[in-house]
Amino acid sequence: MTEDPYAPPFEEEAPPAPVERAPRKSAAIVPAQNIAGRALVVVIAIMTFLSCITFGAVTLVRDTALMWENQISREATIQIKPVADLDMDSALTTAANIATEFDGVKGVRIVDRAATTRLLEPWLGSGFDIEQLPVPRLIIVTIDENAPPDFAAMRDTIKTAIPSATLDDHRTWVDRLVAMAHTTVTIGVAILVLMLSATVMTVVFATRGAMDGNGHIIEVLHFAGAEASFIARQFRNRFLFTGMKGAAMGGVAAIVIFIVFSWWSSRSMATPQGDQAAALFGNFAIGSAGYLGVLMMVAVIGSLTAATSHATVVAYLGDLEGGHGEA
Repeated sequence: MTEDPYAPPFEEEAPPAPVERAPRKSAAIVPAQNIAGRALVVVIAIMTFLSCITFGAVTLVRDTALMWENQISREATIQIKPVADLDMDSALTTAANIATEFDGVKGVRIVDRAATTRLLEPWLGSGFDIEQLPVPRLIIVTIDENAPPDFAAMRDTIKTAIPSATLDDHRTWVDRLVAMAHTTVTIGVAILVLMLSATVMTVVFATRGAMDGNGHIIEVLHFAGAEASFIARQFRNRFLFTGMKGAAMGGVAAIVIFIVFSWWSSRSMATPQGDQAAALFGNFAIGSAGYLGVLMMVAVIGSLTAATSHATVVAYLGDLEGGHGEA
């Protein structure tokens, strides 16, 4: 049979093109989103917030105590009580001259009648005659902090010249402030340790729950040859992200609280309430060191979350190997 010269050339059928399939996305050992993960973020945020508030409060009290201590240690007070046959003006001048003679005294200031009246007005009201009241008069002695005077000798000299006069170097108040500051720092550190311990326990339970929910996958990977470090790294990375997310939320909330209190303190500075608060706690500003401490607290809690989950997974896999070895 002759071929038709006008027939089209024979073409072989091309093989079907391979169907391109999208690469299967491997499922994570630790689910990215689950109820336990979201709850853990909230718990870590709350713990971080409370830890940062505690740290800021300790910093605020410590700074305020140091401010009080510095102010008190720079001054001493001579008090002269009015008694019969005492010329108060002469006694004030005599006591001031005696204090000036001691080395370490930088200045002496007699609190005059007008200033004494203003000090008593919150309790006695206005319009009273201070001369008709047995009110002690005060002398403020400014001292050199680096080279304070001999208070014992000054006290004896003033007492000899003016029997009704007393010298207060505020040492009792300074000792109480130092003790209060140390106690506050100790209590704050103890509270921080308790909160960090609670965070660790929460992460342990959350890690155990995540491992129980994915136990079959972990066992298959482990006995198929996956190293414990690989499995632990998956949990560590997931919990590091969870811990940093919750810690950042709590740290930001704490910083906002400190900024709001500082703003309120600055706005209320001219009011009686604001003046009293400023006298007790300063301007509610924790300073750059306090904010740096908050950031460090966020980093510590995030890192602690990751380290705790890693240790929990390693311990779990160790128990798993031990259990199968005994079986």
